[in-house]
Amino acid sequence: MTPTPRGALSGALPRILSILVASVLAAALLSPAPAAAQSVGSTIGYETIVSHDGTELKAKVITPTGVQGPHPLLVMPSAWGTPHLLYVGAAKKLAEESGYQVVTYSSRGFWDSGGGIEVAGPEDRADASAVIDWALANTDSDADRIGMAGISYGAGISLLTAAEDDRVKVVGSMSGWADLEASLYPNETIDVQSAELLLLAGNLVGQPGELLREAEREYRAGNVDPILEMAPDRSASTKVDRLNANGTAVMIAHGWNDGMFPVGHMADFYEELSGPKRMMLTPGDHATPEVFGAFGLPNEVWEDLGRWFDHHLKGEDNGIDTEQPVLVKPNNGSEWSSHADWPSVTTDTDEYYLGEPSKDWLRWQSTGAMEAEPQTGWDYDFRTGIGSTAESGTVMLSGALQQFFDVPTGVLLPTVDRYRAAVWTSPAYPDGARVAGTPEVTFTVTPTAADQSVFVYLYAINDRGTGSLLSHAPYTLRDATPGEPVTVETELSSVVWDVPAGHRLAVVVDSRDARYTAESRTGNRVEVTSPEETPTRVSIPFTR
Repeated sequence: MTPTPRGALSGALPRILSILVASVLAAALLSPAPAAAQSVGSTIGYETIVSHDGTELKAKVITPTGVQGPHPLLVMPSAWGTPHLLYVGAAKKLAEESGYQVVTYSSRGFWDSGGGIEVAGPEDRADASAVIDWALANTDSDADRIGMAGISYGAGISLLTAAEDDRVKVVGSMSGWADLEASLYPNETIDVQSAELLLLAGNLVGQPGELLREAEREYRAGNVDPILEMAPDRSASTKVDRLNANGTAVMIAHGWNDGMFPVGHMADFYEELSGPKRMMLTPGDHATPEVFGAFGLPNEVWEDLGRWFDHHLKGEDNGIDTEQPVLVKPNNGSEWSSHADWPSVTTDTDEYYLGEPSKDWLRWQSTGAMEAEPQTGWDYDFRTGIGSTAESGTVMLSGALQQFFDVPTGVLLPTVDRYRAAVWTSPAYPDGARVAGTPEVTFTVTPTAADQSVFVYLYAINDRGTGSLLSHAPYTLRDATPGEPVTVETELSSVVWDVPAGHRLAVVVDSRDARYTAESRTGNRVEVTSPEETPTRVSIPFTR
């Protein structure tokens, strides 16, 4: 497989992860247990579990000692491209501090497990059920108290298995997905960085199954249909009725800047669940909010997950069922707030109508007005094929920089080429504001080609024009009629962000972004208009 230039940077990630897992895990395993748990220990075994079709799955089995069984059982499928070692640190803590029997295994096709990578298909869900069968037959596990948890790929397999195997009472989904198409093909736009990273890791440390090999061949040829065809069966959003019927207690943890599985679709999935549920949204990129907790190090997500399991599997009255279940931490802040549900995060919405932009770079503060009243009858065109300085960042990197170092994906607004982008700015917020929820944008574009991509960005801008990316969305017109206007209505990625006092908001629309495959070609143009029947506008959610 030939990676893209961005894929070349991502190619080092599996090696880095292996080194990180080994070093941090060693430190976690050698750390002494808390004083209260000194009398309880654990053993760690390496086992071969024969799955439903004879495939051998390699697993780490962590068994508590010094505490009487039967033990509640936790099954943890590995994340994409990682082995069973990923969770051993967390599993050891769960065994010693709470008495769980834990089985963490390398997912089919990866590392030391047999078979081919099936992308969370029926074989993977049957594997998880076979691991449960093995644990009930070979360990002192309680058949009435079974939970599953995982990061990324392990999260997706856990949700899908729980929908099909009603023995799974509780699920912890960390940096997972609920809608595979919405994740990898948002608004009919290929998320090329995520696709290349997934394919690279699969080929580097795994054995792709025939379905994945065929999907890659077609993807290289520009055909995404095989991926779209496999997506519904591999999406928990299509099986939410089964989860609700089973009464599965689901906890979701996700990073605002997850570049692989956008946070907004997980919030939508959360709202569809009717059983016990909890959601934590926090700064971070794909898997970065939870990875150190997987190694057994202190981590807010894993601590809450432990309380979730303790209440729903062990019946502990630890208060988690009486707390407001939606917890959010601003992407640029450190304090959690709690809410009754996801819509309650937003208490107010500002509707801005976008006026005619200007191509004058020197007038960036009023380059295009964001007004309270409709601004219609204007048109503005820009060239396509070459991007501007507005970008959504790099998957697995940009969100981590925001999380750990408070370094946002930025822009210097005066440098955005007005001949290749449209730019609007709002009035300043003298007292600051908290953007909280899912921004939405409506605009009308007239393409000059059948397939054209546009990218929408929302920034918070200081008085010098330096901006931080709050949210963005790709959008690709496919099979459009050149010269005919198309009204685009789309959500941007969900966010909670504290806009500092004196800053203003800015909206940028251009035609290229390095994270995605853009269909816009050099030499074409896009015209943005604001007709009277559908004025160009942006809706900004706030907590006030």
